[in-house]
Order: sequence, then structure tokens, then C-alpha cells
Amino acid sequence: MTATITTAPETTYTETSVTTPSLWKTGALAGAAAAAATTVVAAVARGLDVSLAIDGEAIPIAGFAQLTLFFTAVGVVLARVMARRASQPRSTFVTTTIALTVLSFVPDALLSADTASKLTLVVTHLVAAAIVIPALSARLPEQSTR
Repeated sequence: MTATITTAPETTYTETSVTTPSLWKTGALAGAAAAAATTVVAAVARGLDVSLAIDGEAIPIAGFAQLTLFFTAVGVVLARVMARRASQPRSTFVTTTIALTVLSFVPDALLSADTASKLTLVVTHLVAAAIVIPALSARLPEQSTR
């Protein structure tokens, strides 16, 4: 008596995914670059006699870097969520973050600050977004792999 053992061909699945370390690393690098850029914008504005004062109190230059890093971390979290849940992670992330950037101008416009200070704050938001959004979106797939 003979026995024959048949095995199914081995199937290999390749999955394209966004790994947490790569998004966090990209976010950290983009955040550092954006923090440096917003700090430079604020320092140049101060050098040009823009007060950067709200209700008479000057915004510390280091505050620009701190808030840029904080909101970059928020962006990384958004990117991770969209990578897992959105059917089109990249375009969803870009659309959402551009909308949030535009919404971030509202508080600047409502501040009791001079026009030059308000414009400088808007420019810092645009500079940070111009650095962080493309860097993070490049790490996201066009289509979900779900």
C-alpha cells in the first residue's frame, strides 16, 4: 500500500501598510523642520518690529516651535487613523489637514493683536502645513489595502 501526500502550493500575501515607526519618524523629522521654520519666521518678524503680542503680552519665540511640534504629533495621529480607516488615506488626510489649516486662521483673525502680528501667525501656520502635510501624506497609500 502506498500513501500519497499532496500539499497545496504556498501562497504569499504581500501587504502594503504604513508602519507606525515610519510615520512617527517622518513626523518627527518634518515637525523638527517645521518648528525651526516657524521659529525663524517669528524671529524675522520680531526683527522687523512685529510685536507678536496678544492682549499686550508677547508670544515667546519658543512657543512657535512647541506648538508646531504638538500639532505635528496630532497630524501623525490623524495620518495613522486615516491609514487604517479611510478608503483613500492620502487624499482624505490631505483634504482634512488643509481644512484644519484654514480653520486655524480663525483664532488668529479674532485675536486682539495688530494686523502684522495676525498675518505673521497665519504665515507660520502655512509654513508648518507646507512642510508637514506633504511629508506625512507621502507615507500614506493612495488606496486602502483593507
